[in-house]
Amino acid sequence: MTPAPKVRRFDNSRVLAAIAIVVLTILINLLNPAHAQAPAPQGDKRPNVVILLADDVALMDFGAFGGEARTPNIDSLAARGAMFTRYRTSPLCSPSRAMLLTGVDNHRTGLATIPEVLPPEQRGKPGYAMRLEPGVATLATRLRDVGYRTYMTGKWHLGGGKGDLPDSHGFDRSFALEASGADNWEHKSYMPYYASAPWYEDGKPARFPKGVYSSTFIVDRMIAYLDADQQVAQPFFAYLAFQAVHIPVQAPRAFTQRYEGKFASGWDDLRAARWSRAQALGLAPAGAALPSLPEGLRAWNTLSPEEQIMQSKSMAVYAGMLEAMDHEIGRLIAHLESKGQLANTVFVVTSDNGAEPSAPDTKTGFTTWMRLNSYDREIATLGEQGSHNWIGPEWAAALSTPGHLFKFYTSEGGIRVPLIVSGAGVKPGQRTNANAFVSDITPTILDMAGAPAQLRDHVSIDGRSLLPILRGQASSVYAPEDAVGIEVSGNAALIRGDLKLVRLTPPYGDNNWRLYNVASDPGETRDLSTVQPVEFAALKSAYETYAKRNGVLDMPIGYEPERQVANNAMAAQLKHAAWLLALVGLAMIAGLGFGLTALLRALRKARK
Repeated sequence: MTPAPKVRRFDNSRVLAAIAIVVLTILINLLNPAHAQAPAPQGDKRPNVVILLADDVALMDFGAFGGEARTPNIDSLAARGAMFTRYRTSPLCSPSRAMLLTGVDNHRTGLATIPEVLPPEQRGKPGYAMRLEPGVATLATRLRDVGYRTYMTGKWHLGGGKGDLPDSHGFDRSFALEASGADNWEHKSYMPYYASAPWYEDGKPARFPKGVYSSTFIVDRMIAYLDADQQVAQPFFAYLAFQAVHIPVQAPRAFTQRYEGKFASGWDDLRAARWSRAQALGLAPAGAALPSLPEGLRAWNTLSPEEQIMQSKSMAVYAGMLEAMDHEIGRLIAHLESKGQLANTVFVVTSDNGAEPSAPDTKTGFTTWMRLNSYDREIATLGEQGSHNWIGPEWAAALSTPGHLFKFYTSEGGIRVPLIVSGAGVKPGQRTNANAFVSDITPTILDMAGAPAQLRDHVSIDGRSLLPILRGQASSVYAPEDAVGIEVSGNAALIRGDLKLVRLTPPYGDNNWRLYNVASDPGETRDLSTVQPVEFAALKSAYETYAKRNGVLDMPIGYEPERQVANNAMAAQLKHAAWLLALVGLAMIAGLGFGLTALLRALRKARK
């Protein structure tokens, strides 16, 4: 008898399991932004965002703010947007960049200061990790999560270990410098703290191309990233962090030559000219007191003619570096216009802190280090490839007018810098004296992009959206009683309305608290602590609340930033040269062993 044929049953369980796996995979990708971007809305009209961050640019350096350098492209953005004349940042680069890209106070990001000045007592403490700590979301991460493409070129300086570079913090593409600076013409360090120039592309070690100028390269690489994705309908976020005008102050000869002789009358005249323009432009009230030069700085007429020529040329390179950056910004703007992207793009132009006062040739061993690293300081080629250059404290103090002091300090010269916001959705022709802070940039852009400012399981944002000001709907986003604190390596300030509480460390400060009305006295020349004791006490109490909330650590007794930089640089050099020292040690041991062996043989021979 022929057996009955087997009937193949439809296996529902296997089909259901397969469907479940597909559905689960889709849900994971939708719910986990680290694995998938949110799709762009149909007909996405959200603006592109471009942040143009200059390095160590003073309040009045751009033409629109009264500067000597030609910056027509930046000035055009200012005319078509909003200029903030009372915008403040931190006095050092890493804390400012951390706040700009997160909206969070620098201590809560993990970048309370910079590694170069960090004392050993603070290393590894909460807020002092020298890297973005877990739970701190960058603007790039937040925008990518809502469908933006994200790109970064230029200086990063927010950590360089595994998981600390831009590719781990929301950027789809990046060509980033992990260090505080580097040469602008080739792949090499600018100071003894670094053995080389740590550039990375998409998280992997990369080399800066020799002979290409930094501002040109930063814009070229950004354009390449944008063009590679030009068919994608999503809006983009582009962060360009220029090296201009950080040490080494370098520029192509064609730009430097335009300023030859312009600064021959010296820093005293530049300071007076800027003070006059500051009053005419409303950056300082008429009749306000001009701050005195910090003690110990030289008067121009005490310099030899040869030194005056060198100093004048140094400033010509500085102005040339500013114009060269502006020129490259113009190329980026023209490129976006050619692609039909300009009309729907928002630009943010600012600086990380005030003018750089360092004069490295006054530090022991620096000129030797320059020679060992193929740097010279010849007047004819100053600022060009192979040349090291800086402007020093006297020029920095003049550039900081109408403020007092410069980078490193929470005086107005160190933290009051230019801010321009221009483009899509921004009311043109605005000039506002509303208080604004570096931590306000991220929430402002998130507001423009329709993205949430606060996220579950992420460190909360401290800044506020400036969008009501940009749209002409409000004159300020801070009430008169609102206070905002700043602290970096002992230099501290708290700003409430027109009043500013400030403490400055040596060598230009004495660690004592003072009170100023910076609306009427932007040069911080009249201490009001005894004249307004109630306000002085109230602001000190508000600062203590700020410091406690954000985990601000006291500086070690006797801390001096310049000495700490020297100590940290020496430790870094020893670390860089560890292999060489080990070889030298082994050679010495071998030599000692050889010598002892020879001595023993000689003694035995003598006994025979």
